[in-house]
Amino acid sequence: MTDVRIEPWCGDDLDLLRRLNAPEIREHTGGPETDAQVVARHERYVRFGGTGQGCMYSVVLPDGSRVGSVGYWEREWHDQRVYELGWAVLPGHQGRGLATAAVRAAVAVVRARRNHRWAHAYPSVDNAPSNAVCRKAGFTLLGETEFEYPPGRLMRANDWRLDLAA
Repeated sequence: MTDVRIEPWCGDDLDLLRRLNAPEIREHTGGPETDAQVVARHERYVRFGGTGQGCMYSVVLPDGSRVGSVGYWEREWHDQRVYELGWAVLPGHQGRGLATAAVRAAVAVVRARRNHRWAHAYPSVDNAPSNAVCRKAGFTLLGETEFEYPPGRLMRANDWRLDLAA
């Protein structure tokens, strides 16, 4: 297994979020945001950890390098409360299993919470690497769906589901 840890998002992670805002990373999620949007997102991530409804984490290598993000949050999906997971890894660190390891670590956190039976992820149907992360992390593909992300923009996504009670 790839050696990474996840740490709750903190005030020092703004630079990481700016680097994760690159066109090649945001290609399947509506494209890069303005710097003001990135700063607002960062502030939400910092506050989010204390809400009990989810948490964002930075993905950290053994040497302390912060190379990505992973998080979970509650949402309503088909009349049921579920957790949604999302992640991103910097281009120079992709293809090494870091996203899969980070998603597995986040899944361990939501499993321990015992609040919801299901976790979902909704990568674009065209995002082969993120769909592979879902498969490798143990999610089951339920099929394609129309998904709104970013807000106001519909995309074709795969609906992947993981049984947190298993």
